[in-house]
Amino acid sequence: MDVDKELLARRFEEHRPHLRAVAYRMLGSLTEAEDAVQEAWLRLGRTGTDGIDNLGGWLTTVTGRICLDLLRSRTARREQPMDETFVPDPVLRPLSQVDPEQEALHADSVGVALLVVLEHLEPDERLAFVLHDMFAVPFDDIAAVVERSTAATRQLASRARRRVRDRTPSSDPDPGRQRKALDAFRAAARGGDFEALVAVLHPDVVLRADAGALVRGLAASKTLQGARAVAESALMFARYTAAARTVVVNDSLGLLSVVDGRVQSVMSVTVVDGRITGMYILADPDRLARLEIPQD
Repeated sequence: MDVDKELLARRFEEHRPHLRAVAYRMLGSLTEAEDAVQEAWLRLGRTGTDGIDNLGGWLTTVTGRICLDLLRSRTARREQPMDETFVPDPVLRPLSQVDPEQEALHADSVGVALLVVLEHLEPDERLAFVLHDMFAVPFDDIAAVVERSTAATRQLASRARRRVRDRTPSSDPDPGRQRKALDAFRAAARGGDFEALVAVLHPDVVLRADAGALVRGLAASKTLQGARAVAESALMFARYTAAARTVVVNDSLGLLSVVDGRVQSVMSVTVVDGRITGMYILADPDRLARLEIPQD
């Protein structure tokens, strides 16, 4: 690698974490996000930096354009409405030994529940919302990507913002209260205590389990609503809950279940007033196998 290319590579690597964050929010897939960032690097290599005054801004909009093309392609291929059992790829981190409350919540993280809502936006809406509301990209720059006027791009973001606000469930951000609810849920499941499970679940709790397209039977993808229905399901899978440990899942606490050395599931939750209101479970073996699993 010559000196100029080595310098360009170093400059790109400085921006890689930011670009990965943009692509992950746009796509909800860690693998696709990495591919999008790599494509941004290839485009930079072909273009060079001549005429680029703000490399970070240029890379952000290029990554956004790549992600937009991927989202449009997804939408064009999708014959059925968005599957209500879909759960995006989670980002897992271990609990800090020193200060779990500080480790649990990072300012730059995004919740699984919000990523689910973003999946229901139109591609152009998602781009406008993610780039402007999450990364403060000016509307003029976004307008060039979606090929609309600045005013129309503002309307895209405004419409997306309303949909996100209306559909994203509220959740207690306090890790201590999250952990208390998770510990109560795990203890009740481990002990086979149906009424204790019902007590820790909100009456209108929604469970969304994504096991992928190939899993059948009781472990297949499903959506359940109501404390008693979710509690019954939890008892059927109590073995996995008993084997779970608490980890950080995106912006909150969750459970990672490993049985006989294999990851069986990752669960994140939303918690309100000490009770679990939403459960998001990824149990797709193929996608779980690609996750980076934190050590104890």
